[in-house]
Amino acid sequence: MTKRLSWLLVAIAALSAAVAGFWLARELDSSAPRLASGTWLSVPRTLADIQLEDGDGHRFTTQNLQGKPSLVFFGFTHCPDVCPTTLVKLAQVKKTAALAGLRVLFITVDPQRDTPQAVGAYAHNFDPSFIGLTGDQAAIDQVTRAFAVAAVRVDLPGGDYTMDHSAQLFLVNSKAQIVGLFSPPFDTRILTQDLLAVAPYLDAKS
Repeated sequence: MTKRLSWLLVAIAALSAAVAGFWLARELDSSAPRLASGTWLSVPRTLADIQLEDGDGHRFTTQNLQGKPSLVFFGFTHCPDVCPTTLVKLAQVKKTAALAGLRVLFITVDPQRDTPQAVGAYAHNFDPSFIGLTGDQAAIDQVTRAFAVAAVRVDLPGGDYTMDHSAQLFLVNSKAQIVGLFSPPFDTRILTQDLLAVAPYLDAKS
């Protein structure tokens, strides 16, 4: 077993334990919104500082997460199935949920191939408002740790490679805190209903 694969298994186990803890905390907190397709964190998780770059070459940090709620999804532009399928559904949710200021952030786990221009154009293919983000490997490692996302390179025959990664959606409030977690498979109707239900809890003043 490679060191990278071992790390992936440990990260997945840690994420599963965290989800179980979040679920229990939600059940004990009757004031928490009830989600049909995800888990609401009764104790928001403050994000450590992140240093990324958007498709226009501008810096994107934790400070940029403040002021508006965001849905954050990790993937890569060469992804054959999960990433495009999820982004198509998020584009549909973005149009129907009508949440003021809701942003969708697509953060690559493959900085070797995903330049700022590539990840920005990829995200815009699904919705012009989607923000694609990348950085060097150290920056991507930092942000995946902040979100407890597992990602590992898998070499393919012929010298190519793909990326195995977590496929959860993270809901970040306008204080740059993770407040919700959604796991696949995603149903656009149910996800829309959940987002509308939590809308009052996402404002920076709340």
